[in-house]
Amino acid sequence: MRKNNPKGITLIEVVVAIGIFIICIEGFTLLFVKSWKNNKYVLEMGQSSLAVSQGVGKISEYIRKARQSDAGTYPIQSADDNDLIIFSDYDKDGETEKVHFYYSDGNVFMGTTNPSSGFPKTYASGDEQIQIIAGSIVNDPSTPIFYYFNKDYPGDQANNPISTPVSVADIRLIKVFLKTNIDPNNAPDNIEIQTFVEVRNLNDYDKIQ
Repeated sequence: MRKNNPKGITLIEVVVAIGIFIICIEGFTLLFVKSWKNNKYVLEMGQSSLAVSQGVGKISEYIRKARQSDAGTYPIQSADDNDLIIFSDYDKDGETEKVHFYYSDGNVFMGTTNPSSGFPKTYASGDEQIQIIAGSIVNDPSTPIFYYFNKDYPGDQANNPISTPVSVADIRLIKVFLKTNIDPNNAPDNIEIQTFVEVRNLNDYDKIQ
């Protein structure tokens, strides 16, 4: 008589199967977490670059509409690599505010000062309202956020952009250049956003020279 010898799963096989299952689950979990972090980072970078792009758009709009101050001074007060002061009706209230753009600690700030109510008009130095207009900016010292060009550009490439400090009377075109990255230690690389802005009202000064 032949004895029945049913095949079953041994304890060792069960342990091995569980071990393989756990390894597979851990691998899937690690892959999922890494994929989720990468997708989250790319999404955050996209949102950051969109915000910076909108900030550049606002800066460009205010620069483009720069005009003589309510005190009668020139449309541009000062211009440097990472610091620009102009006069512009940024809030469209009919008054010309002093608008100060500057870069510090990864942010581009905009300070605005309203003209005084009396006559003659003045702009109080301690009355500036400040807001962040672009964040996660990673421009290094060799890459300023502002570049300035005279009326001979683009024909004159040798003398443009103008070396800083700039004589404001020479400025006719301004380039705004920002690099953004929420985490420079992770890919993707910096996103660069730039635009050229013509200061419209400065053309009138060319006509009277």
